[in-house]
Amino acid sequence: MLFTPTVVKNLLKKPATRKYPFEVREPFEKYRGELIIDIEKCIFCGMCARKCPCQCITVDKTAGTWACDPHECITCGYCVDACPTKCLTFKDVHRKPMLEKTTWVEQGTPPKPKKKAAAKKADAPAKEAKAEKAEEKPAKKAAPKKKAEKK
Repeated sequence: MLFTPTVVKNLLKKPATRKYPFEVREPFEKYRGELIIDIEKCIFCGMCARKCPCQCITVDKTAGTWACDPHECITCGYCVDACPTKCLTFKDVHRKPMLEKTTWVEQGTPPKPKKKAAAKKADAPAKEAKAEKAEEKPAKKAAPKKKAEKK
């Protein structure tokens, strides 16, 4: 009979939980929900994949793909902080419940290397000039070495 007042009190109160997919509350300020990428800004450097503690992000620079397993992600925010172009952000809502595990794959175009192409163009005239100077100068003959005499 000790539990009778508690049982009656709980029957007359509003439930402590929500019926989640049907009743959704507003998220808190600075809430980290679902990870979002702007693939057009991404340079496929792989910094997000290196900083991710659960290794749920994979980046392939040659193919131009960025993949994330949302079921492994712990929404720590290290990838968002480490991104040099700030193309990763968090949306302030949860993703919807799913029946199957899926991996999120985004396809983009990796940027073309600018420094290497510019360096090759700058080195080409310098190499040609060195080759022309080498052809113009006659080859010097090496002086014969004198043998040391033994006493």
